[in-house]
Amino acid sequence: MEKLSKETDKILLERFGKDSIISLATAVDNTPYVRNVDAYYEDGAFYVLTHGLSGKMKQIEQNPAVAVSGEWFTAQGKGINLGYFGKAENSHIADKMRDVFSAWIDNGHNDFDDINTSILCIKLNCGILFSSGVRYEIDFT
Repeated sequence: MEKLSKETDKILLERFGKDSIISLATAVDNTPYVRNVDAYYEDGAFYVLTHGLSGKMKQIEQNPAVAVSGEWFTAQGKGINLGYFGKAENSHIADKMRDVFSAWIDNGHNDFDDINTSILCIKLNCGILFSSGVRYEIDFT
């Protein structure tokens, strides 16, 4: 397994550095759960706008170990609730999310006055990426 390189990070950014649908898996009490989420990738992590009281967030609170998969990519990592989207310390990532998710973020589905409108960070630990016939085993730590 190799550390995340400029080459593999570039591939990940090309695929997921925009509004992307990925699968997110959680597990609680030996029961797995999987769902598709809207996410984008940056600096070894995926970011998801979600409700802090959703099932996935409750599951991550109990067990932060998660897995993701997307276009020829699968990885394991840790789910981290960054808290309220509108918190000052989240402004940098929130601004990026507003840009990346501009097609739908303000369509009325999200209540930015609700303190439970949260940012989920999926910090990657390791993963496997396939590109142009090459298999990359990536260490994100």
